[in-house]
Amino acid sequence: MSEHSRTSKGIHRYTYEEIGERTRRLADALEGLGVTKGDRVATFAWNHHRHLEAYFAIPGMGAVLHTINIRLAEEHISYIVNHAADKVILVDAELLPLLENVKETLHTVEAFIVFGDGEDVPETSLSNVYAYEKLLAKSNPKYEFVKDLDENANAGICYTSATTGNPKGVMYSHRGIILHSMALGLADSAALSEKDTILPVVPMFHVNAWGLPFAAVWFGSTQVMPGPQFTPGILAKLIEDYQVTLSAGVPTIWLGLLKELESGSYVTESLRAVLCGGSAAPAAMIKAFESKYNIPFLHAYGMTETSPLVSVSTLKSYHENIEEDKKLAIRATQGLVIPGLEVKVTGSDGELERNGEDIGELMIKGSWIASEYYKDERTKDAFRDGWLHTGDVATMDEEGYIKLVDRTKDLVKSGGEWISSVDLENAIMDHEGVFEAAVIAVPHPEW
Repeated sequence: MSEHSRTSKGIHRYTYEEIGERTRRLADALEGLGVTKGDRVATFAWNHHRHLEAYFAIPGMGAVLHTINIRLAEEHISYIVNHAADKVILVDAELLPLLENVKETLHTVEAFIVFGDGEDVPETSLSNVYAYEKLLAKSNPKYEFVKDLDENANAGICYTSATTGNPKGVMYSHRGIILHSMALGLADSAALSEKDTILPVVPMFHVNAWGLPFAAVWFGSTQVMPGPQFTPGILAKLIEDYQVTLSAGVPTIWLGLLKELESGSYVTESLRAVLCGGSAAPAAMIKAFESKYNIPFLHAYGMTETSPLVSVSTLKSYHENIEEDKKLAIRATQGLVIPGLEVKVTGSDGELERNGEDIGELMIKGSWIASEYYKDERTKDAFRDGWLHTGDVATMDEEGYIKLVDRTKDLVKSGGEWISSVDLENAIMDHEGVFEAAVIAVPHPEW
């Protein structure tokens, strides 16, 4: 039950008991800067131990954690800081220039706290800047977290990029985070437990690192944070050195790691699985991990609006004896819905048959699914009749496996049914029919 964090000075190691004390110190420091219940406090940082402390200090004092994607365009950084009305921003020292570039447009921020190893504030053109470690050193280690919080109160907010227009804010309640964390411990999802050592490669500014930091602390899993500017070689060495059992990231991360494993010599026997989401993973890559390196590959699906876990592609008990190519085909789907959620695929006439062939829009509802965008009129397009309309086009088979086919923005409608733009092009080339088509454009909510 510990945490290992890669920093500029090497690997920082400490226990959850120490994390608890520092988390309380941070909450006390934020209160001293005027942060109160309901205020938004932003983070602008990589994956490391100080960021983890903010994950618990901010919601613990009744404020709202706002993780800002450091890769957003400057105008979008300004927009979401002002839209969320962030009162304080905690920022990595090396990322200060990105905020300095937009400082004149940040209208609600009253203070900046700089994550770093020292107690001196780095040179910056920002005003009201504090050194993180210096603040913590003089703060109360026995600060008491708020005890009368409504479980439906907001604990966090993330912004998802839109196809057009400004990013959209998605609020997460304390209740939703708890239920989502519990779901990550289910045997047929990520199966987190105290025995695990977790390496969250997915950024902590991206849908709360898929909820892994919250769940790992709750279950007592050891966490290994990769820090800034990591490489596939660094990830492979962290897996080997700290006996990582579960890691999570997007397909490009696993492609890079796969190439590193093929070119180097690393011990990865500790890995019981890698969790992959964000976009479809190539079947060949899944096969390489499972066949060549004996690392189970968990293909998952979710969105910012879904906290994000919706489904994981696991095999059922009677799949163990089927042919390997059929197993791989199952692994390459988006999988089975996690208990606690409802999903359906709908067409123009309602819910479609679960036959693995009929395609329509995937719709989701459940206890950790958002019900609106924060102060955004686009809510009415995505949230209707209690369901999240994902904009993802999918099929569902009789076993319940979801398979994404395309985005609705890449499809056309013919006779009330969805047709892939690729299939349409082929049909036109083959002179197989004439289509009266209208392109359907739906914002793409990224995971």
